[in-house]
Amino acid sequence: MTPLPDPESFLSGEHGEVGGRRGALRSAADRAFDAWLGASGTLRSIDVAAETRPPRDVLVASVYRPPGDLLTAARPALESSRHRVQHRFGSTADFHGGKFENLNALIGDAAADWLLIVDDDVVLPSRFLDRMIALGEAFGLALAQPAQSLASHAAWQVTRRRPRSLLRETRFVEIGPVTVFRRDAANALLPFPPLRYGWGLDLAWAATALERGWRMGIADALAVRHESSTVGNAYSSDAAIEEAREFLSTRPYLSSAAVQETLVTHRRLPR
Repeated sequence: MTPLPDPESFLSGEHGEVGGRRGALRSAADRAFDAWLGASGTLRSIDVAAETRPPRDVLVASVYRPPGDLLTAARPALESSRHRVQHRFGSTADFHGGKFENLNALIGDAAADWLLIVDDDVVLPSRFLDRMIALGEAFGLALAQPAQSLASHAAWQVTRRRPRSLLRETRFVEIGPVTVFRRDAANALLPFPPLRYGWGLDLAWAATALERGWRMGIADALAVRHESSTVGNAYSSDAAIEEAREFLSTRPYLSSAAVQETLVTHRRLPR
């Protein structure tokens, strides 16, 4: 029998919750960083890059809990003036099973140049889709995600935004709240394993990315807010850990310590 891995090898070691005075200070820091992005011309440079991208086929998928108010509010940021975008949103009232089983059913055999998986409890910055694809293509990323705001409930320190950073190349892209897949990565990683919680799946993706030489990155300039609900608040963490132990016992993965490192910090777009 294959031994089950030690949870310390795949857990982040942080609960990720932010609140109280600490949360207020972090929110103030987020506002300062947002102001810098505008004043420095960083967002404008991303928009210029976005305007030069060829039109792409983009699939946006989300499984939401009714009534899905935050997802509805996020929809304008998931539209595009340039790309051909298809939205596949499905209610948990119409599905059974876990997040990734439901995403498999929702996506089916659809294919696109870029796939965005979006949770139902995230607040997105304006023009998010066009800007995110522009950064993914400018830096040659196969897997990407926006950073999470400093005030977000985020379990991984590496995913929190960094000041004066446009994008960081990393060994890790998280399973949520927003994950972006280039066509070749989506083809290799879908259908998702039939996991209910998905803990550890991103560490297995990291091992696949390392093996295949994929570049991965976290966009600090497009930080999203994941502040409405804490990490794993809707299910048992014990059940999620046991599922992860079973899943990771059958495949290679990078340890939680290995994926916390930033490889390269980019402060401007490549010329």
